[in-house]
Formats: sequence, C-alpha cells, structure tokens
Amino acid sequence: MMASDPLIRLDGVGKVFLAEEVETHALSNINLSIRSGEYISIAGPSGCGKTTLLSILGLLDGPTSGRYVLDGTPAEKLDAGQRARVRNRAIGFIFQAFNLIGDLTVYENVELPLTYRGMGAAERKERVQESLERVGLAHRTRHYPNQLSGGQQQRVAVARAIVGSPLILLADEPTGNLDSRNGIAVMRLLDELHADGATICMVTHDPRYFHMAERTVHLFDGQIVSEDEAQRQALERVGP
Repeated sequence: MMASDPLIRLDGVGKVFLAEEVETHALSNINLSIRSGEYISIAGPSGCGKTTLLSILGLLDGPTSGRYVLDGTPAEKLDAGQRARVRNRAIGFIFQAFNLIGDLTVYENVELPLTYRGMGAAERKERVQESLERVGLAHRTRHYPNQLSGGQQQRVAVARAIVGSPLILLADEPTGNLDSRNGIAVMRLLDELHADGATICMVTHDPRYFHMAERTVHLFDGQIVSEDEAQRQALERVGP
C-alpha cells in the first residue's frame, strides 16, 4: 500500500440477502475510504445496514457487488484461510455483547488471538500484560468474565482487540450493553487509543457518541445519505 492510499476503500459495494426467493438490499453503492489513524463513526437508525457494513469491513461477510480493498489487498482475492489470518492480524473487533469466553480467565481471553498466531509464550505474556494495563485491568488477570461488571468486561474486550496491534479497530455498538457511566468510560478509552494512533471505525446509533469521531458517515436504507467532518465535541460534554 502506498503511503497516500487509504487503509480501507469500498467502491460501489452492495449486499443483497436472499430468503425464500425474497431479495433484501442491505447495502447499495457504498463508496467509503478510511485512512490510517482516522476515527470515523457510522451512524443511522436500526436496520439501516450499519452492522452489515461493519461485517464486510471485518471480513466476516463479503459484498454481493462492488470492491473492498484492505491495506492494498482486494478482499475478493482472499480465500477462507487467508481471510481468517487477515482478521486475526489486521482487525480488532469490539462487540456490543463483549463476546468473552466464560470459562477462560481475563488473561486467557486476551491472550487467545495471539495463541492462534502461534506466538511464543514470553511475547504473549508481555503483550497481554501491556494491553490489560492499557485498559486498567492488569489486577484482574485471574478473574473470570462473570466476576466482572459490564464495563469491566467491555474493557477486557478492548484489551483483546488491541493485543495484536491491528491495523484497524472495528467497534459495533460498543456501549450498547452499558449504562451511561460505563459507556462514557469506554468511549474515553477509545478516544485515548485514537490519540495514540489507532484507526477506529465505530458503529453507533447514539448521537452522544458518534460526534466523538473525527468523521461521521450517515446510513439510511443501506445507502450513505451524508458524510460530515464532525465538529468533534469534548468528552466532558457528555457528562459523568
């Protein structure tokens, strides 16, 4: 990828779902570029295609039409194994439902993506410790998810997402299962990660949060209806 090229580029991307001979057009003619170091939000009402778009960006699904290029590589050229390797190394996921494994400790949950890489134990330990310190949970390594609050579980999920130093963080309604206090704490953490250089693409329907990104893409009925450089609001304005 040339230095001037975007990290992510979508050209005319569409997604159609077929069910019982009925076509549902989830996305239509999506054109979007994300540069390294950007923080963008994808906003819109429920059912507008936000999560479908994020699934395509995360290589969890593929477009029906159009082209997706990630870090200079066209996604259609990747087979299933290559897509899995790219997801593991290039993309960090933060889900609304945390998606932690209940019978693994905090440490083991964060370590898991590195284990799939075949990384040595010493490097895994160093990275996991650094990630948990980054989210303020280094003292919880031996706890299990059910011993943590929702906000703490989401912080573990963030640590797991960043442990492999991905090219981009994809956050799907990261505050959706949290009360406002914990939601703001997670948003502050994302803001700190971005300040340290992380590229972030966040899906949200909450106007308190999408304004925190540098750029907001508004979806409606599967199409981009507007895109604006957000007049970024200080986090303090959302209140404690």
